[in-house]
Amino acid sequence: MREFSEQEQIRREKVEKIKEFCNPYPERYEVTHSLKEASALPDETKDVAVAGRIVFMRKMGKLSFIRLRDIESDLQISIKIDLVGEENYEFFKNYVDVGDFIGAKGEIFTTHTGEKTLRADSFAFLGKALKPLPEKFHGLTDPELCYRHRYVDLIMNQDTRDRFLIRIRFIKELRNYLNGLGYYEIETPILNNKPSGAVARPFIAHHNALDLDVYLRIAPETYMKRAVVAGIPKVYEVARCFRNEGMDATHLQDFTMVECYQAYYNYKDNMKLIQNMLQTIIKNIFGTLTIQVGDQEIDMSGDWKTVTFRELILKYAGIDIDEYNTKEKLLAKIKEEKIEIESETPIENLGYGNLIDYLYKKVARPHMIGPVYLTEHPTSLSPLARANDERKEITDRFQLVINGAEIVNGFSELVDPQEQERRLLEQASLKASGDEEAMDMDYDYIGAMEYGMPPISGWGMGIDRVVQLLTNSENIKDVVMFPLMRPLDKDSE
Repeated sequence: MREFSEQEQIRREKVEKIKEFCNPYPERYEVTHSLKEASALPDETKDVAVAGRIVFMRKMGKLSFIRLRDIESDLQISIKIDLVGEENYEFFKNYVDVGDFIGAKGEIFTTHTGEKTLRADSFAFLGKALKPLPEKFHGLTDPELCYRHRYVDLIMNQDTRDRFLIRIRFIKELRNYLNGLGYYEIETPILNNKPSGAVARPFIAHHNALDLDVYLRIAPETYMKRAVVAGIPKVYEVARCFRNEGMDATHLQDFTMVECYQAYYNYKDNMKLIQNMLQTIIKNIFGTLTIQVGDQEIDMSGDWKTVTFRELILKYAGIDIDEYNTKEKLLAKIKEEKIEIESETPIENLGYGNLIDYLYKKVARPHMIGPVYLTEHPTSLSPLARANDERKEITDRFQLVINGAEIVNGFSELVDPQEQERRLLEQASLKASGDEEAMDMDYDYIGAMEYGMPPISGWGMGIDRVVQLLTNSENIKDVVMFPLMRPLDKDSE
């Protein structure tokens, strides 16, 4: 049997009393304006109907004030006995609480303190809150409780509402930008026969109807390129993706990203596109290209700098990867220099490309405040990227790094099916040797490539991570509305 607090029990009893006057959970209410729209109306605008959750109320003898809220705005409502009638006013005083939903209709005016207010001549009860909201001055402040009870966090905390409005605006501006350039938005499968699209450990599920194991999408890449094969030269997807790897302040196993591909582009074309795209979006949202990250400001204007893997590792570790150009040589040098590589896979099992990547992440990436483009990735780290025409050991690839976080990854795509087959066979060999992040062979994708592919360049950007950056949030969970949490045991709950 569930137990309720004294306040919850009182509210439950009020529901029964409310039923004598009206339905405590009615089906609809005719709204003429959102709270934000009503707040901008001129005084003496009549017949304005709004609705929202009560987050503050001051009940007095013959005149009361309440504040309604939604994610965009608050609006003050005055409720006067002379306008709504004595019976309705008594109902309001006796049975309406903070947290309840209410609709109100009337005239807009401005109080002597300068606050835009709706003077209600009628109101309707729209929903009873059985649980009270946290106290006004304390709100919901514990980070874990905010993640678990985001609905309360959004009600109580302006900073949270602002973050998610920025996220919503960012995705809208992103779509507007790409649609304006003639890109087509498509959808690709989340359940796949092969864990393809990126180098990562997959989630595995079982498909009962087909009686086979399937993999949750790591990235939509190979299906996006199938779409280019099919004749869609500009294509993108805002995609939910899943990587069964570690969690930290900038990583989640399930996350949202955008992937975008254009035929006849190379990676340098996309570096220009992304710079212009992000500068346009940021300026549209914030009105400036200077963003606050931690206690420093980052200027996103102008042309962004480019550096190579070799330059960074040489600068921060004193190791020349052109000299230590095999896994064995590099591994020995890392051990000689006593550099502690952080990897879930034993470093002895990593391929040469992954070893370079982990070394870079350890010694160099924390120093990259940016925005800066990282280029010249090893071919073995980039099994789906086009090799450089002059230096086959590196690919035509880039990553955008800002404040030590990888924001965008892109490259000129490998479109030679025979070379792709060779590289995926090499990846399969690495996986068989213990590198869990290596890719599987995917002959269905090879078959699509064999119908012919034009030159292509593509890129992917983590939506959660870029919004985390733009909102100066400490943890990536701060910008994910409902992050996955470990279940509470019964006593804790």
